[in-house]
Amino acid sequence: MNKQFLKDALFWGFILWLIGYGLGMVLFSLVPASYIGWIIMPIGTALTIWVVLKKVKGPTLQYYLSLAVVWTAIAVVFDYFFLVRAFRPADGYYKFDVYLYYTLTFLIPLAVGWIKNRAPEKPGQILEVKKTEDLETVPTPAGEEKEQKHE
Repeated sequence: MNKQFLKDALFWGFILWLIGYGLGMVLFSLVPASYIGWIIMPIGTALTIWVVLKKVKGPTLQYYLSLAVVWTAIAVVFDYFFLVRAFRPADGYYKFDVYLYYTLTFLIPLAVGWIKNRAPEKPGQILEVKKTEDLETVPTPAGEEKEQKHE
């Protein structure tokens, strides 16, 4: 593991979890417990996308897959010890919003990594489309399409 991956995975994974945890503590006294996850989710989602876009420097999709695994593991383990075990919620902790949160924690790095790895190298650069043949599809009277050589 290199230094950049440790920073991206452990540092940012912990910081993102800690922000959600802190928001949850603040919201606990302001709103019903069943709404906390739904209030935090859009904030956490936007913040996570921003971190992956602006702060993570992954060279490959495999890097982002590893990042997704580590971030999700951090979320699951820390939630278990610092929320489930520490507070023992009477109505339980694991509900749809929590499973959605874990799913987004996994999918956001993958989606952004996929986009980053498909994007052109330079801003404003247009991807070149190469034609293998100079063919065009032309409708026929029967409604079928056939390829004709373009002259």
